[in-house]
Amino acid sequence: MDLPVAPPAFDATTGPGAHRRADLGADIGVGCALLLLELTALAGIFWLWFLTGFDLDPAETATAAPLWPHPAAVGGIGVLALAAAALAARARALVTMVTQAVVVVLTAVVVFGGATAQSHQDRLCRDTPSAADCQDNR
Repeated sequence: MDLPVAPPAFDATTGPGAHRRADLGADIGVGCALLLLELTALAGIFWLWFLTGFDLDPAETATAAPLWPHPAAVGGIGVLALAAAALAARARALVTMVTQAVVVVLTAVVVFGGATAQSHQDRLCRDTPSAADCQDNR
């Protein structure tokens, strides 16, 4: 004897209204991988700026290059982290979203701190050209 089978009244696991959370293992893996890549890029940008202050000639006095191009590169990493955080929020990947939000805050602090420090140095060199670390003082 065949009994009639009624369709389910409500199924939230399929269709356009499905809101499933991302797999936790994949979420942690992606969050850690993105964090590692972004911190490596930030360390590389810092290292490139840091190397501008070195000169192997002992007769020359090395001065560090201005910071202005470097906060722009750090800001680019922050924009990419913001986009990754938005995508993670849409996929409901909580760990990735939180790590990317931390990277966004970190890059914002670095960009604004670097811009403030370079602006202060530029103002100091404009007001007192003979000050230490001014480009005309070589």
